Amino acid sequence: MTDAEPPVLLFTPGGRDAVVAATILGEGQIASQICGSLAEVVARLHTAACAVLTEEALLSSNRQALADWIAAQPPWSDFPFILLRLRGAEPNTQLTDLLGNVSVLERPFHPATLIMAARAAHRAKRRQLEARAHLEERERTTERQALLIRELHHRVKNTLATVQALLGASARSATTVDAFYEAFSARVISLAKTHNLLTEDYWQQAPLREMLMNELGPYNDVEGSRIQLDGPPIDLMGDLAVPTGMAIHELTTNAAKHGALSVPEGCIRIRWGVEQTPAARMLHLDWTERGGPFTETPTRKGFGSTLLQRVLKLQCQAEIAFDFQPAGLHFTMRAPLPETRVVPTY
Repeated sequence: MTDAEPPVLLFTPGGRDAVVAATILGEGQIASQICGSLAEVVARLHTAACAVLTEEALLSSNRQALADWIAAQPPWSDFPFILLRLRGAEPNTQLTDLLGNVSVLERPFHPATLIMAARAAHRAKRRQLEARAHLEERERTTERQALLIRELHHRVKNTLATVQALLGASARSATTVDAFYEAFSARVISLAKTHNLLTEDYWQQAPLREMLMNELGPYNDVEGSRIQLDGPPIDLMGDLAVPTGMAIHELTTNAAKHGALSVPEGCIRIRWGVEQTPAARMLHLDWTERGGPFTETPTRKGFGSTLLQRVLKLQCQAEIAFDFQPAGLHFTMRAPLPETRVVPTY
């Protein structure tokens, strides 16, 4: 018998039945526990493999608690009982009906008969526990699938809204069809990169460092000094990852056209961290450009800054700030971080 196997309960108070049964089971390497009352049996049923009972013990006891316990079993459970009766006596159908899953042994019985009955009960109990584990896993899988479907609907809705905003704003800011195609395609590709990271984790989280390198990696030099990333490992939930990914793309595009990435000597340093406030955990991201052309505050608000203002502020409740210093753009963002995953881990 392994340590994990539950014991056989013995409620056989008449004569030496309990001692004899315990000895027989012990010789068969089957653990047993002698109970002094039917109430004790009922209290231990949930941790036992089966129960050995005598007819006379059951007939002289109040069986209501036992009947209630049997009736309340979950669908996967059919607890096995072994009922001992005297040879030649008429079977008590009232007791067998009560117990349900019962094997009846006549006394006196051969020791091997009791051992075989107890081992059969052990196997039945193990199969029932396996059935329980299977049902619980199916239930967890169903819950995960339902969550994933709801999450997918949510993501598709948000993605379509984002694409619609990209389409409209790109069309308004473009002066030619080619310019529109180039700007819109680049933004959709950036959106797809962030979605790829999310789908690798069941639409849950995307690593911030990998999101940054997806956009900035092509501009880095061999030494890796042109793009400097400084921050702890952090994964962003989908609702924050998608807008943040779009923001990184817009900042990168702006830097490549007008800022630090438009000249060989320019560099960008991005620092981030997480701070705990009384209201929530906050992501703090700091984007600093140096070595690029002289920077001044633009006379009109471009699509990139409009997108960041609308998406980050409205969808993520983020606080953002643009500081067009002469030495280069300084952008900061503070956004609340969700505390839990939408979909359970796998």
